[in-house]
Amino acid sequence: MKHLGIFILGALLLASCATNKRAAYIQQVQTDIPTAIEQDYQIRIKPLDRLTVTINSKDPELAAPFNAASSYNSLNGLSSYSSSSNGNLQILTVDKEGKIQLPIIGEIDCDGLTRNELAKKIENTIRENGMVHDPIVIIQFADVKFSVLGEVARPGQFSITKDRISLFDALAMAGDLTIYGQRENVALIREENGMRTVHYFDLKNPDILTSPYFYLQPVSYTHLTLPT
Repeated sequence: MKHLGIFILGALLLASCATNKRAAYIQQVQTDIPTAIEQDYQIRIKPLDRLTVTINSKDPELAAPFNAASSYNSLNGLSSYSSSSNGNLQILTVDKEGKIQLPIIGEIDCDGLTRNELAKKIENTIRENGMVHDPIVIIQFADVKFSVLGEVARPGQFSITKDRISLFDALAMAGDLTIYGQRENVALIREENGMRTVHYFDLKNPDILTSPYFYLQPVSYTHLTLPT
């Protein structure tokens, strides 16, 4: 199972006593001043990612071969066959060269693309080869999850439902840190390309917003560490 960024590892550091009941984030930041986001930080496809690919058309018979389908669906006037087994979409694994193999279409290079970019690439390939004139491709990540452990309201594992997720998004999904969590000492551990890096956050410092670690990435693990 692929984990996208956040293991809040160990635990959030327990404060010796909770004298301040208010949880403050991003203090002393300049307000009402627009700041450009230098990168889009969308999740990009990498080798060994697992994807589902569904190809739709108004004509289900044309869509069927691309999906190696066994089940028929109709949604918003579009009919499609989904490549499935026991009602579950077939999962394709990106190979080490960053490519997937699709029925009829063949090999598609998807390394570094977003879901939308890969969908457009497949649509264009189908259309340019005269296979289907109205293809609509839906790409989903399979088994992309993150885990939050430690001094949060709802520790556990969560599914990724959008293409960009920040550290604050992940904390919100876990119900936020409790009043005992030490917000000045949050450690993110990222594993990528066989290397592991550790980065500590102070959630009260506005510099967190420009950190390259603020948005989570696949094959990375974020841990909120809380020694007692």
